Amino acid sequence: MDYQAVLEEVAAFARPLVGRGQVADYIPALAGVDTGHFGMAVADVDGGVYGVGDWERPFSVQSISKAFGLALVLAEGGEKIWERVGTEPSGNPFNSLVQLEYENGIPRNPFINAGALVVTDRLQTLTGDASTTLLEFLRAESGNPSVSFDPSVAASESEHGDRNAALAHFMASYGNLDNPVPAVLEHYFWQCSIEMSCRDLALAGGFLARHGLRADGTRLLPRREAKQVNAVMLTCGTYDAAGDFAYRVGLPGKSGVGGGIIAVIPGRCTLCVWSPGLDTRGNSVAGVAALDHFTTLTGWSVF
Repeated sequence: MDYQAVLEEVAAFARPLVGRGQVADYIPALAGVDTGHFGMAVADVDGGVYGVGDWERPFSVQSISKAFGLALVLAEGGEKIWERVGTEPSGNPFNSLVQLEYENGIPRNPFINAGALVVTDRLQTLTGDASTTLLEFLRAESGNPSVSFDPSVAASESEHGDRNAALAHFMASYGNLDNPVPAVLEHYFWQCSIEMSCRDLALAGGFLARHGLRADGTRLLPRREAKQVNAVMLTCGTYDAAGDFAYRVGLPGKSGVGGGIIAVIPGRCTLCVWSPGLDTRGNSVAGVAALDHFTTLTGWSVF
């Protein structure tokens, strides 16, 4: 596969869509991001990496971090996390409170905000420092020691985090958080503020394409648990547009409102695309189109 040629064709296809959509202006630190950016990278299972456009420019990973947090919780604590969070699509916006009350404080899946807060709480219990553990893992897997938090984004999310605080307090009232709510929120906001490039994220997600093997060949997850992460990414990874994403792209994926999306082709490679303009459901307009075109060109999907 000539990845570079495919990426250049995909970029040309997606270019007319770059700039469409809106940035996540409800997070003030992201409101000023230029929607004209586009980058895409592919990392194969052997560690080769290829890119096009702004593929080495860091951006705010936001909810993409949730996939890595879930993987670390499974690696550190096994499958007990599934007693506290479900595996079903929510059908509601990512920050919705609606389902929690009639489902007794158990979030539908680990990628809506409520579920991610439970995962962060569990990682905090297992490691004593959830956000730093996640950061160090991402540095190691990407091979980039300069991956870091963006304090301005973390502060912005904290200052405008009333809905997340409500979710956390509500779950705590049902006994579904072990740590104090302020500590869980702090680590959650810090993890969402991590900045990485398409190159970094494609490399960091390689363990999902290698069925649980890290970049150094050691095993992070058993194949069963790597399968679980990929499966939940397919069904729940793109907010309430997961069905449309599966229909168009046909891959496990996890998006973030910073405009990034990672996608996994098990046994082959991991993709990351970034373009900040979002559709009404919080996914990158040009990014989804680019991934759709990539799988169309290559014929690679899980279907």
